[in-house]
Amino acid sequence: MSHASHLADLPTPALILDTERLDRNLDRLARRMDGFGITLRPHMKTAKSIDVARRAFRNGPGPITVSTLAEADYFAAHGFVDMTYAVGIAPHTAARAARLRRDGVDIKVLLDTVAQAQILGKAGRAAGVSPSAFIEIDCDGHRGGLRVDDPKLLDVASAMKVAGVTLAGVLTHAGESYALDTPQALEAAAENERAVAVDAATRLRAAGHDCPIVSVGSTPTAHFAQALDGVTEMRAGVYMFFDLVMHGVGVCSTSDLALSVLATVIGAKPEKGWIMIDAGWMALSRDRGTAAQRVDQGYGLVCDLQGRLYPDLVVVGASQEHGTLAIRSGSNATLPDLPVGARVRILPNHACATGSQHERYHVVAGPDGSVTAEWPRIRGW
Repeated sequence: MSHASHLADLPTPALILDTERLDRNLDRLARRMDGFGITLRPHMKTAKSIDVARRAFRNGPGPITVSTLAEADYFAAHGFVDMTYAVGIAPHTAARAARLRRDGVDIKVLLDTVAQAQILGKAGRAAGVSPSAFIEIDCDGHRGGLRVDDPKLLDVASAMKVAGVTLAGVLTHAGESYALDTPQALEAAAENERAVAVDAATRLRAAGHDCPIVSVGSTPTAHFAQALDGVTEMRAGVYMFFDLVMHGVGVCSTSDLALSVLATVIGAKPEKGWIMIDAGWMALSRDRGTAAQRVDQGYGLVCDLQGRLYPDLVVVGASQEHGTLAIRSGSNATLPDLPVGARVRILPNHACATGSQHERYHVVAGPDGSVTAEWPRIRGW
C-alpha cells in the first residue's frame, strides 16, 4: 500500500478517483430522480466501496443494489441493510440471501422461473425467514427475464405464493440502451423500459398479486427518461464514475469521467509512432466496449496528470503489463513528447471492468493531483 501524497509519486499502475467529478455525477442523478419523485437505488457493482456509498448517501445508509453476495455482506456490515441482489438466484445464492435476511438484512432477490421460486422458498424455510423477490422482466431482449406477455409471468407469481415467497415487485434493465447514441433513441428506450415494467405490474395486480415495487434502470435510460409514471424506483451504477462507453452513448462528456488509471512511460518506438506505458490489460481490463461505437477509443484515452486530454492520443494496444500509445488513425495530431518516467492518466472504456482490476482507489479532488485518501474496494463473489 502506498502513502504517496501526490500522483507524481505514486507507484504505477494505480487507480485514481476524482471526488469532484464523483460528487457532481452523484448529485446530477439524485436531483433528476428527486424531480420525478422516485427512489434512486444506486447499483454499487461499479464502485464496490463503502466510501463511495457514503458520498451517495450523506445522511446515513440508504437503498442500494448489489451484483454479488460478497457486496451484500460487505455493505450490510457497514449498515446498509435495504438492498436488492439484481442477479438471478441459484440454490447456493438463495441460501446465502436467506441467511442475510435472517440476520436482519432486507435483501430482495431476483428470479424469472417457477424452479427458482421453489428453490427460494426452500431456502427461506431452512433459514426460518420469508424471502422476498422480484420477477425479472425482459424489456428489450438484452438478457434474462420474462416478456411482459409471457403466460409464465403469472405462473411464477403463483409459484412464489405457494412457496411462501413475497412478491416484492417487478424489475427490468434496459441493457440494450448501451448500444444507442442519440437522445431520441435513448428517450424511446427509457419509455419502453417504463411502459413494459408498468404493464407487467398491471398484469400481476389484475391477477390478484400485490406488486408494490416497479424497478427500472440503466445509466443511459436514467438520464434520458422523460416520464416515469408508474415507476417506483430507479437503479443505475456506472453513472457515479461514467466511462468512455457512456461518453459514446451520449450520457456524459469526457470531463465527467471520475475514474482513471495512472501509468508511467517506460519506452518508445518512434519509428512506429508508439509510446509504451506500464499499464496493460491487467490494469485497464480487456474491455473494448467502444469498438462497437461510432468512435473506437482503443483501450482508453490518454490525459496528462491534471486530467487534460492529449489530442487523439489513444491506448491502441494492451498486453498483460504493457500499453501502447499512438495517435488515432486518420488524425493530424502529433505524438506528444513523453520521455521515460513521464506520467499519464488513462480514461477507461468500462469503469466496472477497469475498477475490478484494482484493490483500492487513490483519491484526488480536481486537477491538483494531491492524493487525499486511499479507499479499498470489495472483490470476489
